Amino acid sequence: MSNLVIVESPAKANTIKGYLGSGYKVTASKGHVRDLPKSTLGVDIENNFEARYINIRGKGPLITELKKEAKNANKVFLATDPDREGEAISWHLATALGIDPAKAKRISFNEITKTAVKAAIKNPQPINMDLVNSQQTRRILDRIVGYKASPFLWKTLKSGLSAGRVQSVATRLIVEREEEIRAFVPTEYWTITSHLLTEKSKSFKSSFYGDKNGKIELHNQEETDRIYNAVKDGPFIVISVKKAVKHRNPAPPFTTSTLQQEASRKLNFRSQKIMQIAQELYEGINIGSENGGVHGLITYMRTDSLRISQEAAASAEIYIKSKYGDEYYPAQKRFYKSKSTAQDAHEAIRPASLDFEPERIKKYLSTDQYKLYKLIWDRFLASQMASAELNTVNAEIESNGYIFHSSGYNIKFHGFLSVYDPGDYGEFADTEKQASPIEINEGETLNCNEILPEQHFTEPSPRYTEASLVKQLEEKGIGRPSTYTPIITTIIARDYVTREGKSLKPTYLGEMTTKLLMENFPEIIDYTFTAQMEDKLDAVENGNDDMLHILSEFYEGFKVSLAKAEEAAKNGEIDIPPEETDIICEHCGVKMIVKNGRYGKFAACPNYPECKNTKPLGKDGKPKEPKKEKEKKDTGSTGMICEKCGSEMVIRSGKFGSFYACSAYPKCRNTKQITKEIGVSCPICGSKIVAKQGGKKHITFYSCEKYPECNFSSWDMPTGEKCPQCGDALLVKKRKKLVYCRNEKCGYSREEEKAKNED
Repeated sequence: MSNLVIVESPAKANTIKGYLGSGYKVTASKGHVRDLPKSTLGVDIENNFEARYINIRGKGPLITELKKEAKNANKVFLATDPDREGEAISWHLATALGIDPAKAKRISFNEITKTAVKAAIKNPQPINMDLVNSQQTRRILDRIVGYKASPFLWKTLKSGLSAGRVQSVATRLIVEREEEIRAFVPTEYWTITSHLLTEKSKSFKSSFYGDKNGKIELHNQEETDRIYNAVKDGPFIVISVKKAVKHRNPAPPFTTSTLQQEASRKLNFRSQKIMQIAQELYEGINIGSENGGVHGLITYMRTDSLRISQEAAASAEIYIKSKYGDEYYPAQKRFYKSKSTAQDAHEAIRPASLDFEPERIKKYLSTDQYKLYKLIWDRFLASQMASAELNTVNAEIESNGYIFHSSGYNIKFHGFLSVYDPGDYGEFADTEKQASPIEINEGETLNCNEILPEQHFTEPSPRYTEASLVKQLEEKGIGRPSTYTPIITTIIARDYVTREGKSLKPTYLGEMTTKLLMENFPEIIDYTFTAQMEDKLDAVENGNDDMLHILSEFYEGFKVSLAKAEEAAKNGEIDIPPEETDIICEHCGVKMIVKNGRYGKFAACPNYPECKNTKPLGKDGKPKEPKKEKEKKDTGSTGMICEKCGSEMVIRSGKFGSFYACSAYPKCRNTKQITKEIGVSCPICGSKIVAKQGGKKHITFYSCEKYPECNFSSWDMPTGEKCPQCGDALLVKKRKKLVYCRNEKCGYSREEEKAKNED
């Protein structure tokens, strides 16, 4: 009798199978097996918020198979992911399989390595109900908000909308940034840059700072011209040079948030893609038999902790000293302090083993897997290395009483920069690409090659990207590492937010939904309230609060807001402004508004029904261009006269081949098919058979010239002969050299070397 290990994903199962041997069977639940029903609320609010879980549709056969496997197993180990969601999945599995949660053998591991898996098997634990209840609290809160507030949005805005507890707050961030951008008024400012040359002909740039009394802001051209005229003829004299050696410390290893930010910035990956690839690296990849087959390559990727294990730190020390030298390792091991709000349940994201260098296993990884793995590898290794040392210089240069500043650096000791280039040198960023003015000395007179005054205007804060939104969510304490990506995916899928390049822009729907929620459910969309709720969920996880207390406290305030919102909607007190476009109604001179119709969105005049002007809109929200009438090209004169208007008929080409058309088109739209006699009589009425063209492929077919009065037509050409068996007409199949009887019941056919009367 073997032991059964149940994990979440088949990929994870394949990795673990290789570690445990024949005495264990490893299978996957493929995520959750039970959840709240979709058709109803599924939460009995009056009965202590009791949740009614059901088997997820389509999971029945899997649950039956798992029950069978569990019944036949000696021991059942529940090895789902090491977080709230994973703990809840284990609890649901235990319930579905008839296992007492208190007696269940729950195992978890931060990294999927042979050592970690075997250690977990030796030390199983009961299911942590505090973790489960934390997940249940979140699930029930989200269900109550979604199922109670969403109908309000249907009544007031649009059917099918959904109010999400955390997603709505994320949408609010994006909406408010857009409002800032619209309200922003640019302010003019000027800069003066001097291009200087040292006595040793080294060129560098310096920027205007002010005078001996301090910094001077340049607000207009008049102020700028006054200073420009004073300094344009020089001289420029170095009055101060300060040299120093600065130490630059490495960044800590990745958390979920910083991984998403850096992978977005450096690799141009979207949030969902980052987490999908990270999941693959965590669950395990076959890196070749010479490397031991399937291995999990990184630690668990949903974490807000900066902690690393002592074993990992010791392994990094050995690796750094052996590959780069002792001087590349700091005098003391580096430790990074996590934020006070961090759950700290897992380590930071790091390579599971330093045995598998990115270049060594590159051929076994996809291009994207390699890029993300190398990013994680480099960041972790750099986080354990010695600081970089920079020779810096800051110079003050005076010209006719005005001060210019210049700064620069060069690298004295690369330290961690040998492995990981953050690509952001802070105060040195402006001078990174120019020659460093290290060789200038106090009292030196400099030549001026050029002085460049430039006008600028302040710019609004940029729209959020996925990376900057994750950063803002983290800073405000909204959401947790496991929820960042689902939040972004959901608000885009619901059309509250759209992508414009890498930027996130709210839609009209997102803006109106945010407006309604802020006016009617302020607690749902409040930043502080949402962050405090995350802290309360953490308190449940840590055993410092209970689920019923949090749900009851939340619902008391929520039901009051819900009643007020429903009453306002019922009384028609909620005003939803229409979505305006930039399209001007050519009849009324006003901006048209967006409407939804049977065939999608269209622009309509707001003065309807007095003005019924409408325009179809494309996916980009702009009017669709009207289909241009194809230019009718005459391909030849026929000598025929149009019987409708007396004009000449000409030959034209169309979608289904050539045809006769009146030359007075479009005033006269008379057309006729082009026909050709083939010298064969109709087998039904004796009239002439003519060849015509039809269909998109312009295939020739044959019919009686009196068609449709006489209904003879055929894709195969009549031969003019009669069938020797039944007397019906014989037809010839094109290109097949086969003559056959038109009468299907007869069945006569013969081969012919060349079909008669063939075109």
